[in-house]
Amino acid sequence: MTLLFGFAPFLLFAILSRLSADLALWLAFAAAFVVTIRDFMESPSLRLLDGASLALFGVLALGRGFVAPELSLAAVRTIVDTGLCLVIFASLLRHQPFSLQYASQDSKGRHWPLPAFIRVNQLISLVWGLSFAAMALADGAVTFLPVSFYLGIAANVVALSFAITFTLRYPVLAAERLPR
Repeated sequence: MTLLFGFAPFLLFAILSRLSADLALWLAFAAAFVVTIRDFMESPSLRLLDGASLALFGVLALGRGFVAPELSLAAVRTIVDTGLCLVIFASLLRHQPFSLQYASQDSKGRHWPLPAFIRVNQLISLVWGLSFAAMALADGAVTFLPVSFYLGIAANVVALSFAITFTLRYPVLAAERLPR
């Protein structure tokens, strides 16, 4: 569940972006700042997702606000989705799935064998990476092709719902399969 709090800035952006892209970017940046500072105060280390969200939303809020205000909402959504997708896949390529930084807090005292724990987190990270890739493709299609904005939103909702459901259910299923 802690992992889902790491996505709070993105979720806030996704929900508010229909009202105002600028408002959504600035509030996502503020949420990323709060999440990052709160976690940093508890443990003086920076989680990959928190740092990436802080940088991504900060640069986009400043960029759209002062450099390229004409950037469309679909283009901003494409950049956000692509940025998070790249960060997640980079963590997998480094054999340090981003979800590992959250998983130890969520294990609730359960003792997982290390290989199983790593595999579960690799799969969760892969699902999030693929979900953001699907979202980036959908938003890119809206930006560059004659595709309905609502079709892009529907694809985003399906991909995000799948990632959230998988994150909540898969560790429980994997834990049930562990030898007792």
